[in-house]
Amino acid sequence: MAQQQSNPDEVVLGQEIGGARVATLNRPRQLNVICDKVVYLLAQFLENWEKDENAKLVIFKGAGRAFSAGGDLKMFYEGKSDDSCLEVVYRMYWLCYHVHTYKKTAVALVNGLVMGGGAALVAPLKLAVVTEKTVFATPEASVGLHTDCSFSYIHSRLPGYLGEYLAMTGARLNAKEMIAAGLATHFVPSEKLEELEKYLLNLNTGDESAVRAVIEDFSMDVQPDVGSILNKLPTIDKCFCAETVEDIIKAFESEGSIDGNQWIAPVLKGMRRSSPTALKMTLRSIREGRKQSLPECLKKEFRLTMNTLRSAVTGDVYEGIRALSIDKDNAPKWSPPTLEEVKSEDIDRLFEPFNSEKELQVPSDDSNRWSGKFEHTVYARASQ
Repeated sequence: MAQQQSNPDEVVLGQEIGGARVATLNRPRQLNVICDKVVYLLAQFLENWEKDENAKLVIFKGAGRAFSAGGDLKMFYEGKSDDSCLEVVYRMYWLCYHVHTYKKTAVALVNGLVMGGGAALVAPLKLAVVTEKTVFATPEASVGLHTDCSFSYIHSRLPGYLGEYLAMTGARLNAKEMIAAGLATHFVPSEKLEELEKYLLNLNTGDESAVRAVIEDFSMDVQPDVGSILNKLPTIDKCFCAETVEDIIKAFESEGSIDGNQWIAPVLKGMRRSSPTALKMTLRSIREGRKQSLPECLKKEFRLTMNTLRSAVTGDVYEGIRALSIDKDNAPKWSPPTLEEVKSEDIDRLFEPFNSEKELQVPSDDSNRWSGKFEHTVYARASQ
């Protein structure tokens, strides 16, 4: 079987094995966090493979004990004094569009942490395999950001108000819960994952039903545990359907006083430690996402992220990263420090559209499917 492989020290490994193409996130010591080079290489591989008639099946996986822990927070922190992170943000959201709409059959093999931007390579796929070691979360609000990388689209389409709950609390889901929520498709024990991959590599077809059949030979039917958050959806829906963050917290507090709802108190504690501005931005983004298309969600997320990184209304994102990843004191000092002090006009500013040429350029149809690359934008021209 013909096999071609890229530089083994590269941050993303691209392999060609027969009709299969394998993209391996390869920063195991950093839990495969996503940096600018990762995004650039992934987009390059995906475009080349989609256009390659010999490429039939694409497999995503992560090296080491994580699939991907999401965006590289230290990269954002180091770029806080300028717009140096604009390129990676643009490229990532542009990549997210192509993951959602990819033309070849794609499978994610997810063993370990899968968070934020890393999960954006998994949740959109029709075939996403998880194991007993898989842990999912979208914890961006806890560091002053919003739920991005297309998750305002994904979360807003989960059952009931689960999306708002996951986005605002950063709650973790295990593999069984991911499948029940629709964020993954198959559970395979981790000790069988390598064997499954070998079968997929030998399949030499991109027929989705054939690929699915192979995965189902290895997979097990699973259900969320009795104490799972997925079995508490009536309570979540009752609280997280409220219109404002303040009303959600008030309703959640009320439910927490009821016998049997002891699980709520630690969740509330975590919410109160998150950036007030980020919570309000996140809730509005998910709510808008319910009525928006994928391109509309991605364009909105690009505005939100750039306005946040530019400290348009607050520097909370840098304070959050400092507290979590730099000084690691876990004691962020948010500005403003309370929900009541967050001005609605400031949240409005974060959502304001850019001039058309400065928006994320999402392809309008399949004839120009791979257009809109960063290097063809006004941003790239301005930096030359």
